[in-house]
Amino acid sequence: MDASVPRDDSLVTMTDLTREFSSGGGFMKPRRTMRAVNDVSLDVPRGKVTGVVGESGCGKSTLARLVLRLLEATEGTVIFDGKNLATQSQAEMRKLRRQMQMVFQDPYSAIDPRYTIRRALLEPFQVQGEAKTAAEARATVDELISMVGLSPRIMDSFPHQLSGGQKQRVGIARALALRPSFLVLDEPTASLDVSIQAQIVDLLEALKEELGLTYLFISHDLSLVRYFCDRVVVMYLGRVMEILPGAETQPRHHYAHALLDSNFEPDPTRRKIVTMLGGEIPSPFAKIPGCAFAARCPAASDACRRERPPLTNLGDGHMIACHNPMD
Repeated sequence: MDASVPRDDSLVTMTDLTREFSSGGGFMKPRRTMRAVNDVSLDVPRGKVTGVVGESGCGKSTLARLVLRLLEATEGTVIFDGKNLATQSQAEMRKLRRQMQMVFQDPYSAIDPRYTIRRALLEPFQVQGEAKTAAEARATVDELISMVGLSPRIMDSFPHQLSGGQKQRVGIARALALRPSFLVLDEPTASLDVSIQAQIVDLLEALKEELGLTYLFISHDLSLVRYFCDRVVVMYLGRVMEILPGAETQPRHHYAHALLDSNFEPDPTRRKIVTMLGGEIPSPFAKIPGCAFAARCPAASDACRRERPPLTNLGDGHMIACHNPMD
């Protein structure tokens, strides 16, 4: 694997990571297998925000769950802070989960509706077997709530009594309860109003600086990814097409260029004509020998259809999987 950043700078290293799902196999139905994540190799640098973008169904959320071993990989490895997650026992994984947490997309379903906010925030300590006195529990919850900008008056409220933004702040506070070093953010602003989205992003940015966190940020909001992330990973049909080392780096893969160029400018004087991609998206069950984007790429050659392009380094951590990159 060509590393996108030096190994000693990485908190998480994924190598040849693959996850397959199967369907069918019943009476008169042949068994079919799809690769939701297909041979992904990626490093997540310490203290940075690595963004992952792509169309719906490209494997972003599956990748997020594989990184935390919430799903088992079909092939490949995930190394977290020097430890291979696949070789860890359940007890060892439980300890490691203190260092890695996830903030989910839907704040409405992420918290048990039967729990008060106080109980929801104390749950991580109960799971880890950390007993707390009443005074310790009160101090811990007060600190967590203050950290995410909420009032202690909501402690005895239930999730249905809070707004979406408040619930997402509670989800962030719960993820931070055990003081992790790594957070996976799976579209944490997708179900929120635009004004609330900005507040959540500002909160995440402040927490990152204050606590020295590392983020893997999954999103379909291209402008948000370019604003918030230090690096941008573009996925298509489970594969990494390009890794941009900076938000302002110009993409050279034809798919990454089309995807990032599709973002509209709010300024009427800067609006542009968006060129629509042609062709059909291949079936996720299709076994594509070459580039997954070849059927829709204007620069596709016979080599693109026959041979899968390797992810290679163009310099300064700019990685691309393309036989015919743009100039």
